[in-house]
Amino acid sequence: VTDKFTESLYVLANEPSVALFRLQEHVRRSLPELAQHKSDMQSWEEQSQGAIYTVEYACSAIKSMTDSGVYFKSIDSLLKHSIGIKEQLNAAQG
Repeated sequence: VTDKFTESLYVLANEPSVALFRLQEHVRRSLPELAQHKSDMQSWEEQSQGAIYTVEYACSAIKSMTDSGVYFKSIDSLLKHSIGIKEQLNAAQG
């Protein structure tokens, strides 16, 4: 009984350390890979943020172009008016 009791105590005393050793070994193996994945994800996030900024800037530029139709119509009418005045001046001088 004493031998079995001693053996049971030995197993119980050493079992947690074996489990902790296995956990430590697992962490030691997987940590560099996880750190690399984290670094890659941060890099991809920076790249995607740059791409998002570029797309948003391009969209705002295109929206500005579509909103500029009013200004082009105004310029067109001013040019037509200027050509008309120039023709009137030429006719008055001629």
